[in-house]
Amino acid sequence: MTFWQVFITLMIFIPLIMLWVFTLIDLFQRDDLSGVATALWAIAIVLLPLVGMLVYFILRDPAPPAAITEEPLRAPPPPMGAVDVADQLERLADLRDKGILSDEEFQREKDKLLGLAAE
Repeated sequence: MTFWQVFITLMIFIPLIMLWVFTLIDLFQRDDLSGVATALWAIAIVLLPLVGMLVYFILRDPAPPAAITEEPLRAPPPPMGAVDVADQLERLADLRDKGILSDEEFQREKDKLLGLAAE
């Protein structure tokens, strides 16, 4: 082999073959295409490698709908009032510890905050 044959093989044909294979892999990994559409795209990519690949990448959606709707699982934020109740309970406990509130008063106020007070 001459230098130019090796050059053309390494710099042109191998990248084109890799692109062709990656195009087919991308095609078969998509969930948003029907079986018929996948088969037609595969035939177009195999029979017309350059044109099929270019048209496929130009016309395909950038992200399939499943990838758009998937979000990582996150814990829901605490309710807005939950932080306030916890702070108020902490303040009540501090007042009881300092002797400003008696145990009965502390329990009554705590029941009011938690919604357990009998009305």
